[in-house]
Amino acid sequence: MGDLPLAIAENAVANGQGVYVLRVKGFEEPALVKFPGDVIGLGEVGGVLKRLKTAGCKDVVFAGIVNRPNFSDLKLDMKGMALLPKVLSAARQGDDALLRVLVNEFERQGFNVLGSHEVNGKLLAPAGLIAGNDPDPADMTDIEHAARVVAATGALDIGQGAVVCDGLVLAVEAQEGTDAMLDRCAGLPETLRGTETKRRGVLVKRPKPGQELRIDLPTTGVSTVEKVAAAGLAGLAVEAEGALLLNKPAMQEAAERLGIFIYGFPPELGL
Repeated sequence: MGDLPLAIAENAVANGQGVYVLRVKGFEEPALVKFPGDVIGLGEVGGVLKRLKTAGCKDVVFAGIVNRPNFSDLKLDMKGMALLPKVLSAARQGDDALLRVLVNEFERQGFNVLGSHEVNGKLLAPAGLIAGNDPDPADMTDIEHAARVVAATGALDIGQGAVVCDGLVLAVEAQEGTDAMLDRCAGLPETLRGTETKRRGVLVKRPKPGQELRIDLPTTGVSTVEKVAAAGLAGLAVEAEGALLLNKPAMQEAAERLGIFIYGFPPELGL
């Protein structure tokens, strides 16, 4: 689910590569129906491996949004049942540990697991100003503070985003995701955040320290830009080379229209 799988598949086709898309049941992206592939249950690990091998796949990319399931309700095949103890143990340690189990299993089965940024480098956020006006000194102070906050919460495998305004932490991203976090910020009193006519505060997104970068890089798109603006914030800042921008031209147009900036900060900021 989400725009990232579509961007990956379309880029592969444009580059003359074959593509086979397995869509997770319950999280299907309708736009992916046009590509060769199938729909399969989240617990059918053996079925996934069999279909990929039958399709002749060598490289595998994990992309899109799949919410953490209720493991007791999962319908597991034999391979899924065999993997379940490792999955349950990893799930207690956090999302990154859980994803590492999946990556390791696919690699053990002979697949080459690639990150979204490795198969479509155009998605990676560049360094410096990406859209809008340069962040002012107050914005840069907020960006640095938010970058420190995300580094701290990310080390605990909590989330990849935070909102800071005038040095005050307004929100930290957890399981609700970026959009819901920004909706919470938009509901805060205007004394704590900016407004459409006087923007203050920033959203910062960056990978968790030590994260498996081939899976779950921070991803933003036009909807993120729109929600940043709706919350009265001055801009969006992402770690350069550590975040994905979906449809960058559309994001730049939206940022210019709504009067916010998009900025790529250096990876060492706040560490």
